[in-house]
Amino acid sequence: MKEVILDTETTGLSVKDGHRLVEIGCIELENLIPTKNTFHCYLNPERKVSEKALEVHGYSDEFLSQKKKFFEISEEFLSFIKDKKLIIHNAEFDLSHINNELEIIGKEKIKNEIVDTLVLARNKFPGSSISLDALCKRYRIDNSKRKLHTALIDCDLLAKVYINLIDQKEPTLNFQNQDVEKTKILNKNILYFKKIIEPNLEEKKKHNEFLKKNLKKNYF
Repeated sequence: MKEVILDTETTGLSVKDGHRLVEIGCIELENLIPTKNTFHCYLNPERKVSEKALEVHGYSDEFLSQKKKFFEISEEFLSFIKDKKLIIHNAEFDLSHINNELEIIGKEKIKNEIVDTLVLARNKFPGSSISLDALCKRYRIDNSKRKLHTALIDCDLLAKVYINLIDQKEPTLNFQNQDVEKTKILNKNILYFKKIIEPNLEEKKKHNEFLKKNLKKNYF
């Protein structure tokens, strides 16, 4: 089953205030394992970034003015998420902005199945902090790279949080370590040797005498 971890950054909080998308990030999962398929783009929002949003993601008006507009990447984006379940933290926020962009260019709203990890976390840890940073801390996920909110970094962290929220262990992707462990097991089970010590002449003589004596007892 294929799913997509999705995150966005915007010029501000509310589409009602005219705020727009500035970044979309997506990471594809197949059976909960990240594939090599990702989608990422910065967007020209055609308006100024609010001061609070700039503090969150750090994307300046000058930087964004050189990027593509949403209508230029919409088909590629929609193709990437087609028929896949979307995993989003605080889905209402991201979907309101994505659907607003789709409405502006005359396209239908997203109809994908949605899993909101904020709702999963709220149900699992009622009364506790359920921000992405708080969940990373709870599950001991390293979020030290998250100096600012950026879509792909947040997607990577959310993928790990999601796997923990649904009580699944993270897939082991380090095949080199797996091979090392397999070799250790083989060596332990198969490559076992005892040191052979050759008996001297006196020991051989005593052993032969012992055998003759015992053979006579057993058979005569």
